[in-house]
Amino acid sequence: MKNYTTDKIRNLGLIGHGSEGKTTLTEAMLFSAKAIDRFGRVEDGNTTTDYDPEELKRHISITSAIAPLEWKQYKLNVIDVPGYFDFIGEMASTLRVVDSACIVVGAVSGVIVGTEKAWDYCHEYDIPKIIFVNQMDRENANYTKVINQLTELYGTAIAPFQVPIMESGQFTGYVDIIAMKAMKFKGSELVEIPIPSNMEDKIEPIRTTLVEAVAETSEELMEKYFSGEEFSEGEIQAALRDGVVSGDIVPVACGSAVNNQGAAPLMDLIITYMPAPGEHGSVTGKNPHTQEAVERTYSTSEPFSALVFKTVVDPFVGKLSLFKVLSGEITTGGTVYNPNKDKTEKVNNIYFIRGKKQSGAEKIVAGDMAALAKLQSTMTGDTLCDQANPVIYETIQFPEPSISLAVVSQKEGEEDKVFAGLYRLTEEDPTFTVDKDPQTGEMLISGVGEMHLEIISKRLQNKFGAAAAYKEPKIPYRETIRKPLRAEGRHKKQSGGHGQFGHVWIDFEPLADTEEEYEFVDKVVGGVVPRQYIPAVDKGLRECLPNGVLAGYPMVGIRATLNDGSYHSVDSSEMAFKVAASLAFKKLDQANPVLLEPIMKAEVLVPDDYMGDIIGDLNKRRGRILGMNPKGNGQQEIVAEVPQTEMAKYATDLRSMTQARGSFKLSFVRYEEVPGNISAKIIEQAKQEAAQE
Repeated sequence: MKNYTTDKIRNLGLIGHGSEGKTTLTEAMLFSAKAIDRFGRVEDGNTTTDYDPEELKRHISITSAIAPLEWKQYKLNVIDVPGYFDFIGEMASTLRVVDSACIVVGAVSGVIVGTEKAWDYCHEYDIPKIIFVNQMDRENANYTKVINQLTELYGTAIAPFQVPIMESGQFTGYVDIIAMKAMKFKGSELVEIPIPSNMEDKIEPIRTTLVEAVAETSEELMEKYFSGEEFSEGEIQAALRDGVVSGDIVPVACGSAVNNQGAAPLMDLIITYMPAPGEHGSVTGKNPHTQEAVERTYSTSEPFSALVFKTVVDPFVGKLSLFKVLSGEITTGGTVYNPNKDKTEKVNNIYFIRGKKQSGAEKIVAGDMAALAKLQSTMTGDTLCDQANPVIYETIQFPEPSISLAVVSQKEGEEDKVFAGLYRLTEEDPTFTVDKDPQTGEMLISGVGEMHLEIISKRLQNKFGAAAAYKEPKIPYRETIRKPLRAEGRHKKQSGGHGQFGHVWIDFEPLADTEEEYEFVDKVVGGVVPRQYIPAVDKGLRECLPNGVLAGYPMVGIRATLNDGSYHSVDSSEMAFKVAASLAFKKLDQANPVLLEPIMKAEVLVPDDYMGDIIGDLNKRRGRILGMNPKGNGQQEIVAEVPQTEMAKYATDLRSMTQARGSFKLSFVRYEEVPGNISAKIIEQAKQEAAQE
């Protein structure tokens, strides 16, 4: 693939709801551009951008894949983005580096939640967009319905640039509203025909609306419009392009990707109306040494800088880091600086990536995308730059994990293999984490949804041959006491020779703050417990704290005051006093011990229509509603405190209740006493589990 200047590059993300045909549209674009010589099908498992074993098995996209192609002296870097919500992180990384987006909408399903999310992400990232109404070949395809839905949601920005021609319910072509030409498909080719007479009344108001939008872009065009002069096609295109780049106009095209009908005209619209890199603005970072703002433009004359937006880990090939050049250019054989890690990386090989295929490249210019092989320290979201002119860009913001499970190895002795593989996978998927719970000792894997975690386990098996199993994580309950207790611990043992003797009196009392685990106070007077043994009493109590007297959970919020005891000049020892302390500790079952559970702050973001249902559901989960905050755009944030145990499957439940329109964040607040009826069940279950171990 030859090198293109920045103004001849278009970076486009294909986004939208799952199963609307984004991968097939990518395939159609590649085939139309003669970048591939065979038109693959998702159901046959032979498309360019779906190649992961789980993608082939499930017939869905799991990771984003880049597919560069050449079209009419332009280069298009098309990124096929998964539409299923468990892989929303792929959209976040893609929209950070593309300059425009194509939202794919099904002509039968219409505007659904994935469409809305795609639009909202484009709005958040300030990205110009075009809409492609796909699957026009299907029975019950309804372009007018889709346009009406889009207009109802997004207003006058929606601008049909194409209107489908339907003959006896069959999609046969389209009318180009800009050129006022009718185009009919002959296979995947197009021939011009007269505009069907039965469409003239439908076309005229759409054309008039576009012309009026053009007239409003300048005084000169407004005067021409009112004088009755016709605009040239070039004037219309230039004015509409300004509106598209600014986001005021969103073109709508149509087609059938599976029949390769509409992909070529769509690419014409992309090169005509979508912005080149940098046309939508410069990029701003900061100097990592001085923290001063640094502004860069997409110019090859500026110092090199780039953002790594994706990492692919292959156990045999190694690591590939996909990047977009934001300024300057990069060539093979040199070095680049990673300011995030303060490391220098060698540029051994640069590749253009199309799906899973690689082709060598010597130079990548500003605005283009490629991959570097075997970078040692660089991760997704890192900046690469010229060390003499350093800049660091804001890293990619990924959605926070919303579901956690405990992960174990299916095969004994392969724990290290499982966790090493998982940590390698976090390099290419920053939306999941693996951490050890400090209290329960379990390894927890956290991700976006159940399917996300399931896919991770399958990829772990496929890539690294490690088999992992998931189970519900243990809730890190704690125990404390509610009343003071004076307890005696007396340890005496005689078995010939030196015996063992330790004797203590300890006053236990609850601390006002249960967040404090333990406080030891020495009030011994008169040497009844020699000074050298007092640390042993403290140590003996500390060793007992992890196993409470109620259900074996850690004890917290306790003050232990040693104020009396006795010793034997020969038989006493540190060990004897540790045992005596543990005997006193066991009597805490008389100090009204209670179970504590972690309370989480839940921040739930949902559309207004779902607010009542969500509040009712949180109440059922023993939640306390703290407030509601309007967030604009028809969204409400509900803030509540809810026990952690009640939120175990909330990610799945919220998605079901809101048709995937809701999201939430959890953060730890404090521990609170568990209600008696629930506490009894937890204690009984803990005892049963202890008996089985």
